[in-house]
Amino acid sequence: MQQPIIINTGPERSSGRKAQLSNITAAKTVADVVRTCLGPRAMLKMILDPMGGILLTNDGNAILREIEVAHPAAKSMIELSRTQDEEVGDGTTSVIILAGEILAQALPYIERNIHPVVIISAFKRALEEALLIIESVSIPVDPSNETEMLALIKTAIGTKFVSRWSDKMCRLALQAIRTVAMDESGAKTVDIKRYAKVEKVPGGEIEDSVVLDGVMVNKDVTHPKMRRRIENPRIILLDCPLEYKKGESQTNIEISNEADWNRILEIEEEQIKAMCEKIIEFKPDMVFTEKGVSDLAQHYLLKADPPITAIRRVRKSDNNRIARATGATIVNRVDDLRESDVGTNCGLFHVDKLGDDYFTFLTKCKLPKACTILLRGPSKDVLHEIDRNLADAMAVARNVVFDPRLAPGGGATEMAISVGLSKKARSIEGVEGWPFRAVSEAMEVIPRTLVQNCGGNAIRVLTALRAKHAAGEHQFGVDGETGKVVDMKEYGLYESAAVKVQTIKTAIESACLLLRVDDIVSAKRPKGDSGNGMPQQGAPQGEEGGDMQPEM
Repeated sequence: MQQPIIINTGPERSSGRKAQLSNITAAKTVADVVRTCLGPRAMLKMILDPMGGILLTNDGNAILREIEVAHPAAKSMIELSRTQDEEVGDGTTSVIILAGEILAQALPYIERNIHPVVIISAFKRALEEALLIIESVSIPVDPSNETEMLALIKTAIGTKFVSRWSDKMCRLALQAIRTVAMDESGAKTVDIKRYAKVEKVPGGEIEDSVVLDGVMVNKDVTHPKMRRRIENPRIILLDCPLEYKKGESQTNIEISNEADWNRILEIEEEQIKAMCEKIIEFKPDMVFTEKGVSDLAQHYLLKADPPITAIRRVRKSDNNRIARATGATIVNRVDDLRESDVGTNCGLFHVDKLGDDYFTFLTKCKLPKACTILLRGPSKDVLHEIDRNLADAMAVARNVVFDPRLAPGGGATEMAISVGLSKKARSIEGVEGWPFRAVSEAMEVIPRTLVQNCGGNAIRVLTALRAKHAAGEHQFGVDGETGKVVDMKEYGLYESAAVKVQTIKTAIESACLLLRVDDIVSAKRPKGDSGNGMPQQGAPQGEEGGDMQPEM
């Protein structure tokens, strides 16, 4: 017999208007959490984790990732910030504030009994119009122009913790992006996740941070007598162990005399010797392997001429970066080694001690397509925050490589959209004109929040800014430091158009998604039911599935 479907009608279920109002309230609450984190005068949030550690940041994504919420709409909003961070790396705070404001502006129309489908239809039209306005106010940029690129990256991290060292961080980000960028048969790839590794080493000053023209690995040589500094090394990369390979299944050997036991040990040694001789044939200076290196193998490598330095148990990701930087090929079996697999692009290998750990450096590489960013700083908390900010800077620089357009910052683009949609709303007949105008009003939340966060007079500044945009001067925005209306062209504050497009798309589409919800049902199961129709043995009393709480 089919299992009955139980629809909750108790306190765990909210439907119709109640569900929509609950969702809008939750979204506004999440937006209010990060509202003060927008702009260069942003306040920091101190978040205590369950283990007693602290997170000190004004990065919207980092804050929302750490806080716990029970309401499903609030969880959906937090997901927006993560998506924005993965897609374009910037605008994580803006997208939450904007989505919350759009839903807040939709509230009066829901209370007037305008159907959510009508509101959603108007929002979709407003989105299409907004994208056209961004296109019209954007200007092209040359990704090879260092001055323009540095100014753009500075905009992305000027509101963050590292703004004091923004010149240094911008150069690090740009250098890293240019190192890992590849153009293969017209297809551009900039894989910063895999090939631009950030190593955080507490100690020193933030100004000591560098992008290495090669790779750095947290490893030391396997034997104390091995060379720790080699110029122009020949490098072999392996994905196999340099030790005796034991049988995978259980093996039993019966030994009748003592000589047989010695012979078994000799066979093991001969196998390792054969592997080492195969490697020595290519006269490498260094061998990196992802697996282990036995004491006997170290002995044979050390006795070679020239003596070979071995480094074992290297991570797969680190080995891939070494391969890209040195021109070597990772080999799965020693027997498959060829001369073309040996890496010769590295200029210098050396082992240095930073703090308490030893690090292997492979630097001075010719055309390295992978790099390591070495961050120094006073404490781990500071280094984690610098790492987050640097990731945003690199993501923004990567966006420009793929979409070389800039939009004016400081709320100028949002105000241009607001004024443009307001004009367009006059020509829309029927009920749809009202929600269309609601998006126009919601767009003003970005410049308004910028003014509020630096203690300015929001009404006076927004009126002056609206007048400028109505006259067609779309490059005017808010100076986040003083709260005054300034020309972004002279001020030099431009943002990647890809970030703006993604922010507005994500905010409006998520608002449409939450407005479509008219029923929130907690999927609770009857006691003792395991979900497959069979009673559950020994189910703890009181644990009946996750209760859906309408509050934050």
